[in-house]
Amino acid sequence: MEPFKSGKHENIMRISDWEACWPELTAGFSTRRGGISRYEYESLNCGLHVGDNAEDVWMNRQKLAEAAGYPFSVWTCAEQVHGSNIRIVTEEEAGLGRTRQEDAIKETDGLLTDRPNIFLASFYADCVPLFFYAPGWRVIGVAHAGWRGTVERIGQKMVQRMIQNWGLAPADIYAAIGPSIGSCCYEVNDMVAGRVRNVLHTKAHLVLEHTKEDKYMLNLQETNRILLEEAGVLPSHIEVSHLCTSCRTDLFFSHRKEGGKTGRMTAFIALKEG
Repeated sequence: MEPFKSGKHENIMRISDWEACWPELTAGFSTRRGGISRYEYESLNCGLHVGDNAEDVWMNRQKLAEAAGYPFSVWTCAEQVHGSNIRIVTEEEAGLGRTRQEDAIKETDGLLTDRPNIFLASFYADCVPLFFYAPGWRVIGVAHAGWRGTVERIGQKMVQRMIQNWGLAPADIYAAIGPSIGSCCYEVNDMVAGRVRNVLHTKAHLVLEHTKEDKYMLNLQETNRILLEEAGVLPSHIEVSHLCTSCRTDLFFSHRKEGGKTGRMTAFIALKEG
């Protein structure tokens, strides 16, 4: 069953089971619909770094925050450099990066917080969004996992950071893997395949299909799921989307499918007061 489901807003797909189980939680993934951007960014582009008109992006972000139930002032995001650095966000950092890419949290791809009313946002157009929640500790997180971040084990590092900072156990953590490019569409070369083999070892055959010469089809979602399990997250605590951003350009932006000139969706997570 698909964990990311559309609701009354066409611009949001929510992790509906999470929100039903934990009313204090808001978590989801935006679509490309319901915004004001034009041309290749049509219509709900939320990326400030892709060449779109900045004022249109601000309006799109405001529309998304409003639909999610949070003021735009607490929209908080990182620079995203395809790495594995993680930052714990405090009240003082709430709102960083919401109107200027230069103000985003530097050289960071993973965000964690236990503070309410901080809207953690991360941006995607094929890469894998990773969501985290430890309900007993009210700790939330989101991480950007392209192939580089994946082989740098950003998902496992998020789990380890949650354990170190809050003293919880891996079994206390729930994770969700959002819409991203699927193994049906994600062709990689032998160099990338080799990096995947280096982290998955004997399990690499589960995510790599050799097709021709030095080309492989890579299941990046399954790679992240395996790594989260190896970090101790229970299989029953991991939700995985079945939506491919490359197949569904009617619903999502796809960097690969659209030749590198396109918008960005937003993965978001936040906690209500209480």
